Amino acid sequence: MGEKVMFWMLGQKFVDDSVELAENSRQVVYYSLAIGHHVGVIDCLNVALECPLEEYQQWLALLEPGEAQRKMQGLLTFTEIVIDASHINTLAPAFAKLAKTSAEPWRSWSRQLLHHLNAMAQEPALYLMVRLLR
Repeated sequence: MGEKVMFWMLGQKFVDDSVELAENSRQVVYYSLAIGHHVGVIDCLNVALECPLEEYQQWLALLEPGEAQRKMQGLLTFTEIVIDASHINTLAPAFAKLAKTSAEPWRSWSRQLLHHLNAMAQEPALYLMVRLLR
């Protein structure tokens, strides 16, 4: 198996049932969803995109130098990045260009990424986890 890049999208969150909450503490559940994993909130991630590392690097080379390319290249340095609603304004314009002008498979990958960025614009709690698998 060669190196590949996996994109996972948050599909849902749930509270771990093994963490007991008083019945009159429902607000704790909502607060827990906001503050995350420290109190038993588990994120369920679904595969959003998978690509070979070499083709991922070719995809990044198609981006104009700048913040979008820097963000996506962070994967090569850190082996994992998160893309959330705060990245929409940086990434969407760059990948919108590639969705129109690049060849396959980069065109469809760019369209898929744009789809997920649009979903984040509608629901800011969504995010993508991108990981380099070796």
